[in-house]
Amino acid sequence: MAEKVKVLLSEEEVDAKIREIGEQISRDYEGKQVHLVCVLRGGSFFMCELAKRITVPVSIDFMSVSSYGSETKSSGVVKIVKDLDDPLIGKDVIVIEDIVDSGRTLSYLMEMLKERKPASLRLCTLLDKPDRRVIDVNIDYLGFQIPDEFVVGYGLDYAQKYRNLPYIGIVDFD
Repeated sequence: MAEKVKVLLSEEEVDAKIREIGEQISRDYEGKQVHLVCVLRGGSFFMCELAKRITVPVSIDFMSVSSYGSETKSSGVVKIVKDLDDPLIGKDVIVIEDIVDSGRTLSYLMEMLKERKPASLRLCTLLDKPDRRVIDVNIDYLGFQIPDEFVVGYGLDYAQKYRNLPYIGIVDFD
């Protein structure tokens, strides 16, 4: 089976939206420092581009959680693979994610991070698939709502392939 990828969101569209989100975060956190928590691996591409567009001081940390394995649908079982290196207490935290799908992983993660007593906790995602939502998740900064298709690119992968595409594409498995 040789899958094909067709463009859903062009590199230019993604870049413009990231710039817009960066400007909004910069306004919302004027006079403060923001601590970005990147959900690895997919979120790293988005977070790096976003951080470059935020004008207030930024610190970063990384967390790895998994609910997919090498499948195309969330298993619903959330596993923390790598926890944060730094405490969140008293920080203005924005969790950076590549995509919100069922909501299971992000709901679990946001509740866990709230217990670490940040001054504030918000969620920023490049993509949202509301048709797949099982658990409601409040998204504070949203790039794009997309249809229920399996997407790759800009950090999103299929079995570790296609992360490096500079656009968001739909995988065609036919």
